[in-house]
Amino acid sequence: MAGGGPSGEALTREYEKLRHLHVAGREGVGAWFWRHMSPILIKNDGGAPKEVKLQCEFCKKRFSARNPSRTAKDHLKSGACSEFQKTEEFAEMRRKGSAASVGGRMVRREDPGMGDKADGLGIPGAGKRLRVDSMGHGLAGFAMAPPCPPGAEMAPGHTMQDDLAAECQYAATLLSIGREDNGATHEDLVHNRVVGVLGGGQLGRMLALAAARLGVRIRTLDPIENAPSSSVGAEHIVGSYQDREKIMEFAQGCDVVTVEIEHINTEALEDVRSELGINVHPSPETLRIVQDKFTQKQHLMEHNIPVTQCVEINTPDDLQNACANGYPVMLKARRLAYDGRGSYLISSAEQLDEAVETLGGYSSGLYAEQWVSATKELAVTVTRTREGHVLSFPVVETIHKEDVCFVTEAPANVPHEVATEARTIAERAVACLDGAGVFGVELFWVESGPVILNEIAPRPHNAGHYTMDACQTSQFEQHLRAVLGWPLSDPSMTYGCCVMYNIVGEDDGEEGLKRAQALLARARGLRGAHVHWYGKEDVAKKLKIGHINIVAGTREEAREQLGALDPMAAHSLQATDVRQQMPNGHPSQAVVGIIMGSDSDLPTMAPAAEVLEDHFGVPCEVKIVSAHRTPERMVEYAKTAHIRGIKVIIAGAGGAAHLPGMVAAMTPLPVIGVPMTPEGAHLDGLDALMSIAQMADGVPVATVAIGNATNAGLLAIRILAANDNALLQSMMHYQENMKKSVTDKAIRLEEHGWKSYKK
Repeated sequence: MAGGGPSGEALTREYEKLRHLHVAGREGVGAWFWRHMSPILIKNDGGAPKEVKLQCEFCKKRFSARNPSRTAKDHLKSGACSEFQKTEEFAEMRRKGSAASVGGRMVRREDPGMGDKADGLGIPGAGKRLRVDSMGHGLAGFAMAPPCPPGAEMAPGHTMQDDLAAECQYAATLLSIGREDNGATHEDLVHNRVVGVLGGGQLGRMLALAAARLGVRIRTLDPIENAPSSSVGAEHIVGSYQDREKIMEFAQGCDVVTVEIEHINTEALEDVRSELGINVHPSPETLRIVQDKFTQKQHLMEHNIPVTQCVEINTPDDLQNACANGYPVMLKARRLAYDGRGSYLISSAEQLDEAVETLGGYSSGLYAEQWVSATKELAVTVTRTREGHVLSFPVVETIHKEDVCFVTEAPANVPHEVATEARTIAERAVACLDGAGVFGVELFWVESGPVILNEIAPRPHNAGHYTMDACQTSQFEQHLRAVLGWPLSDPSMTYGCCVMYNIVGEDDGEEGLKRAQALLARARGLRGAHVHWYGKEDVAKKLKIGHINIVAGTREEAREQLGALDPMAAHSLQATDVRQQMPNGHPSQAVVGIIMGSDSDLPTMAPAAEVLEDHFGVPCEVKIVSAHRTPERMVEYAKTAHIRGIKVIIAGAGGAAHLPGMVAAMTPLPVIGVPMTPEGAHLDGLDALMSIAQMADGVPVATVAIGNATNAGLLAIRILAANDNALLQSMMHYQENMKKSVTDKAIRLEEHGWKSYKK
């Protein structure tokens, strides 16, 4: 912004923070004056955020949001607002005289330090000096407001509204919500609260860590004896979350039961609720809907949530019909599908039987959905209260590697209106479910089209791990607040950017552990890096064993530190930015054309498309164009490619291999030939290589190794990168990652010797 003012992102964050305070005030769980002050985000002519203002709902006067708490309170309480003076609320304040409102309830100033019995709130530590930790949280576990800086002390006699209420949504009401008997003691309300969690994996572990800060006890049920949650203070019980009797036994003594994995026995949870009278959040009905992903999609469509189109698959005819409009098509299992399990991308008719067999057959429960070639994959962590109110964390971008979450970046590098649309869709989707807790909502953004919801997880989500180090409160604390019926906390970010890097097993056993430890060693030297290790007993390939949050003041700084940790991870974020910058988005405006003579050539040519789109985010089109069987189509394609925005053509051919040369003769674009070995060939592709390489003067065709379409894709990237600095940086990261991979292998060989390495 000109003049060195705050950026659009900073203004949006400030507006969202004020909006949450306003909502909390209206619901009676925040400072009293916030319910009368509405935040307004003023935009310039181009639609970009320009300024944030506060507007009094009584006199409609607008104020600068530079010192919002003092501005709002002074305007209303000092009598400056003549309209507010006419209200019964103002009259009540005058009658009370020395009283002040905290969290929607009245607390008298003459009670020194708001003593333990002040108005029945029972606030702990009143009249004492309360030390604050490095995050600004009271050591007793209650969030302190930013006006009380880290390491500061609150002296006796200070009132809550002076030091806390302006920024804290829940400090006073925390202890008055959660049980029916609001006059209960602090011990009853906090330290005796027990939350039962079905599942003791990494999410259960992080819930237990958050619970310890709140003074809440966690009990976990998991079939693994030394599950991650067992080593951080949770009361761990070994048993299956499918076993009804074990679940009923486990639930006794809990105040509320929740989940960290959705694949559980929902009927047993219904019995916990009906027979034991224990709250279950999210509700068993919601868990049942979400467990079956096809049912989940149907439910969302009934509530007018935009989702990917899908159809149930019970027979071969169903699958044939689902693929009638062309490939690719995504075939999915209705249940137990996550982290790439239970899905199969069908690219041709030859893969239909293999796809069904891989997913367990037609009787296992399948559905097919429209393939979405997204510009970016987004996620929103949304919290739902028991009363049905929803509150969301900032939108993030997610990057996947081999179908497992690899990197997330918060906030997502998307236009403001896209983030708003994603947040709105996610909140509407969670609002149409039942029960409290945190929900992870995954979405697709196609730049030339709308934001589309992919799926919902009814629990804390991998995409929300960044909140542990980059937000006012974490998704795990927020989940506990929601299921206990406590007021929610501020979900806004405390840093300009955070990237989360998943530590995923690269190998099994000791070798996988060594690789992970090498990664941790690099992370320890990075500025702003926070390591979270899950304490799992074993390391296996593609198993999540930890994550690293890198926080920074700017997106550029965060990505720089990520690049020092893993160049390919930083490159993956740049790749989606490149895709976003393409004219009219992806894939409608392809810049690379991939052509071949037959669909039988697709297995050879597909790697070119994969490296272009999946690794570098460069949109491409893939077409069948035969030089011999459809010569007219070939001529039309070659002569119009540059008009349609194509910048490089990759042509695959076997045998006589006329396609690359003929296209090169009719187009001004660079052409890369991929010699192939067609079925039944007797010369192993050598004839195709010679045909492509031996071109006449004036008709150049670049040639790669026989069958090596990956190199054709990489060569196309280098051609494009000559005039695209972002793409050039991505290629440099790609090369650096290859260097690192070879270096790691060299070290392993030298450490273990060739015999052990060979095994």
